[in-house]
Amino acid sequence: MNRNLNPDDIEKVRELREKIQRNNDVSWMLCDYLNDNSCFITKELMDSVNLGGELNEETLYIALLTGACGLDTDNNEDDKQLLTDYFIPAVRQLDTKSYLDNPYYRNIIIPEVKFGNWELTYQKYCPYEAFIYKDLITESDFRQFPCIGFFNDEFRFPTVMEKAHEWMSLKPSEIETSQYAIDVIEGKVVTFGLGLGYFTYMASLKESVQSITVIERDPEVIRLFEYCILPQFQHPEKVEIISADAFEYVKELMPDRKFDYAFVDLWHDVSDGLEIYLKIKKLEYLNGSTKFLYWVEDSLLSGFRWQIFDWVIKTARSYDEIVECLGKQFLKKLAATQFAVK
Repeated sequence: MNRNLNPDDIEKVRELREKIQRNNDVSWMLCDYLNDNSCFITKELMDSVNLGGELNEETLYIALLTGACGLDTDNNEDDKQLLTDYFIPAVRQLDTKSYLDNPYYRNIIIPEVKFGNWELTYQKYCPYEAFIYKDLITESDFRQFPCIGFFNDEFRFPTVMEKAHEWMSLKPSEIETSQYAIDVIEGKVVTFGLGLGYFTYMASLKESVQSITVIERDPEVIRLFEYCILPQFQHPEKVEIISADAFEYVKELMPDRKFDYAFVDLWHDVSDGLEIYLKIKKLEYLNGSTKFLYWVEDSLLSGFRWQIFDWVIKTARSYDEIVECLGKQFLKKLAATQFAVK
């Protein structure tokens, strides 16, 4: 333990470690459920439990989900606290119409075609199937939880498959986690990663966006997009697609273009994204006038936070400093330096 910390701070660190353990426990419960049993809750099960129709669907769904995760919220006080602190704020019933009204869903028709190793197709969420629908939530006290959503009817979404494996899908999570960037971008924009072109399309619709340059390494993905999707854009003249390696482009070509915003989306999740995120962050200084935005950055910063956690605990001079060093703004600054925690 850090000798700089006084007894009160040491106790706060102990409580923080306990909170982290609870975070992990809940995350693993939900991860196991999503991976192994995401369709356990069905309409038939919901109807059989709610015979009088007295409970709203979200409340009933949370009760069934906690039971499926092994919690006894009626008789166990710790489980009851997990319900209050994690499950209730984490789970939401979603409306399919709110996503189907999205401009991309309304205006872009995805054909089911194959190009080499790539395929455009559709997948679906079944009624009451659980899925991640937003970025990870981290509260000010470092309580964190994934956001679990469900629909009460079927929801189809377009997917890009590579050699029969899902490479990218336009799920509600893609819409939700891209919106913050779509809201703020303007001027000349560059994005890394093409996929189904959702971000590119939404950016091109904004009057305040002058141009959108897409950096994509795979020429087959570009051909698939240019043949099937780009012709449906209302403003294809705003779109420029460059086949290039993202890191090489950021280092060698991007500084001369002087973009206003950059949106980086090169990973599937934190497991393959944190290393890429940290690598790109360290290149931001080469493009000082460009504002960099990152897909699911809160989740990536959470991974970074716990990567440096022990180092922060060992070196901080107070608990307040620990809180500051584990905060979002400090982590972003730290990630952008050449500093490496040993």
